[in-house]
Amino acid sequence: MAVKTIALHEEGGALRITLDRPEVLNALTFELLAELADALTGPAADPAVRAVLITGAGRGFCAGADLASTPLSGDIGQILDRSYHPVVHAIAALDKPVVAGVNGVAAGAGMSLALACDMRFLAEGASFSVGFTGIGLVMDAGGSYFLPRLVGVGRAMELAVSNRRVGAAEALALGLGERIIEGDFQAEVWAEVQKLAQGPTAAYGLLKRELRASLDNDLGAQLALEAESQSRAATTSDVREGILAFKEKRAPQFRGA
Repeated sequence: MAVKTIALHEEGGALRITLDRPEVLNALTFELLAELADALTGPAADPAVRAVLITGAGRGFCAGADLASTPLSGDIGQILDRSYHPVVHAIAALDKPVVAGVNGVAAGAGMSLALACDMRFLAEGASFSVGFTGIGLVMDAGGSYFLPRLVGVGRAMELAVSNRRVGAAEALALGLGERIIEGDFQAEVWAEVQKLAQGPTAAYGLLKRELRASLDNDLGAQLALEAESQSRAATTSDVREGILAFKEKRAPQFRGA
């Protein structure tokens, strides 16, 4: 696919999507959002792709909406529904892990984008800032859904009203990230995503569905979902390979199906 504001690289079953407007810390425009949604529903949805990385070019992950090109007039709700929501829905719909490689600042809708991913790996210089109330707005792009589920309602409120910058170490402690990667961040995070791409992708997709549903399901619904998911997982070739590898005391060679 032809792209102008993102960059795509596929290797070893992994797809890297790089937000590529480094001169403005990868601030979001309608063009970038459309290209990102197309990448997530096109190349990322290819069964040959078994894990996805979303990261930023340069020294930032994403500084949020590009206010120079984003009008705050008309029906903002419709704008969100047309431009931001397709990206969030596409990440959730992918039946494979989607990792945010937070290489620098993630603010406003850029923070929401990172939170929408299944995991967040952080550079030492990564930071988060909710941002919206600083200009009189409220959280959007899924931020108000994901943030309290990660850190709790009270902490989410504090982060949203203070707009304070949360560095990598605090973000890790709060549960905003899963790991801080030292050294060459882009090389190391790419290596981690490529490892995921060699795993039992069908099981990962079912697990993703289970975990995302667990925060809204009651116990009975979750147990039913587990039973359904385990029945599906048990029919995959990866299960047969995993059991055989266990018996033969070797590393499994998963095919992702």
